[in-house]
Amino acid sequence: MTRAEIVVDLAAVRHNVERLREFVGVPVMAVVKGNAYGHGLLECGRAAREGGAAWLGVATLDEALALRAGGDRGRILCWLTVPGEDLAPAVAAGIDVTCYSVAELESLADAARRAHRRARLQLKVDTGLSRGGATADEWLDVVDRARVGEEQAHWKVAGIWSHFASSEVPEDPFNDAQETAFRAAVEAAEAHGLTPAVTHMANSAAALLRPSSRFGLVRCGVSVYGVDPAPGLAASPWPELGLRAAMTVRAELALVKAIRAGASVSYNYTWTASRRTTLGLVPVGYADGILRSAGNRAEVLLGGRRRPVRGNVCMDQFVVDLEGDHPQAGDEVVLWGPGDAGEPTVQDWAEASGTIAYELVTRVGGRLTRRFVDSERDAAVVPAGEDVPA
Repeated sequence: MTRAEIVVDLAAVRHNVERLREFVGVPVMAVVKGNAYGHGLLECGRAAREGGAAWLGVATLDEALALRAGGDRGRILCWLTVPGEDLAPAVAAGIDVTCYSVAELESLADAARRAHRRARLQLKVDTGLSRGGATADEWLDVVDRARVGEEQAHWKVAGIWSHFASSEVPEDPFNDAQETAFRAAVEAAEAHGLTPAVTHMANSAAALLRPSSRFGLVRCGVSVYGVDPAPGLAASPWPELGLRAAMTVRAELALVKAIRAGASVSYNYTWTASRRTTLGLVPVGYADGILRSAGNRAEVLLGGRRRPVRGNVCMDQFVVDLEGDHPQAGDEVVLWGPGDAGEPTVQDWAEASGTIAYELVTRVGGRLTRRFVDSERDAAVVPAGEDVPA
């Protein structure tokens, strides 16, 4: 018996990548950083490749090297390193490394010398997000150093890219400004002798909502897992795409009890029963990534009905109102899933918790185990690692 688990349908990941490729008409990078947004790095990376992902994208060197160790031999882009990290293993593994500054380029040149291999370099320009990337003032210095390093055979400049700040809000004029800045940065790099094989800017929302930003590649993250990057947007093509949520979070009901009218529930008594009712105890809590802010706002599916969370979410458990029903301890409780059986979706929980779905799928885990299935092939999938808490 499993107390609580995350069930990931790899068929959904594969299907979603296929549909995204068809829709955008350019190659797709499936972003699998953050343990594939909480869905399982190696397993989802493989499913994405089966769906036709030309690239996989990760934040850290550890993630990129784990994909290589897991058998992936395709193009992988890594974009977040820190001073002192050894880039040589990534160079030796043929991973595309992103650099933002001249200092990073010097580190990459050293790594290429030690790896005895020409690196694959991608340059990131900051077009207004003010996060990673070279600013407009720094860009030409970075481009010039990249050109010199290419002439010295330290690397090949394989790509230039940037990232939107608010692509999920298509009417935001800053999207136009960022795209214009990106085009100018690419033109400047090409004028200085660089010939990147690929340029890319669009994340999930831009890939769906802003065709002009697709360039030669789109980076799809949360959409790969069937989560809408721009929920509630009337003009979105999301409903027609037919993408499927890959994650279901479920638990076994731990306890059923009756309480009298006037009894209060959980820490600080934030909910009091106005009538006699029954309660169910769900054995997951904020130690497992269930946000405390979901208390008195979120719902679960139990016994074919939505049941409201009552009281504060605790570290290991929370309580739902069964409204006089008496299910059995051990019955299934679905926190969120695709919604096909009437269960809440992760977007429902995000709205109840006052956050975004990205946070919930990447945060959930703790002591939950992760189980992989393939609904198209109708078989359980052996995890790439041990069946341990997620």
